[in-house]
Amino acid sequence: MELHPNWLRGAEALPDRLAQSVDWRAERRAMYDRVVDVPRLVRFYGEGEPLPHPLITQGLSLLSDHFGAELGEPFRTVGMCRYRDGSDSVAWHGDDIGRGRTEDTMVAILSLGTERTLLLRPRRRPGGAGRSASLRFPLGHGDLIVMGGSCQRSWEHCIPKSARARGPRISVQFRPRGVR
Repeated sequence: MELHPNWLRGAEALPDRLAQSVDWRAERRAMYDRVVDVPRLVRFYGEGEPLPHPLITQGLSLLSDHFGAELGEPFRTVGMCRYRDGSDSVAWHGDDIGRGRTEDTMVAILSLGTERTLLLRPRRRPGGAGRSASLRFPLGHGDLIVMGGSCQRSWEHCIPKSARARGPRISVQFRPRGVR
């Protein structure tokens, strides 16, 4: 796991531009034996799909150039989550849909807008002892966190609800092919 504070400098208007220009989608998912509203808005850009802003396209290229040799391939897709305020969140999970469930891979997350805390904890192993305390990473505007290797299979991360978050945040996730 790598943290790069202020990876994207400037671009203070980018979160507002993305909030207005992206065709955000509300989703519902089966959780806890029922179907619930996903507590954030989302948008996924598949491989080759035009991205919503030149800075996102540039970020995809820069990250592929920098991490491509380690990853063994370029980043190919971009997912986005829009947290409207502190009541929007994402539960504990690993990006392990697709080949990330069985292979080492990498996900780079660019945080835009209001600071929110990302928590990271080891997954509980069947028959194993309880989890250790979670690690806390306050992610501000322009910060980049890169989770590589077995991180998605052996650790979980979340963005919890926050009474202190007063403004919106957008998470931009850069992934290789076949990882969600």
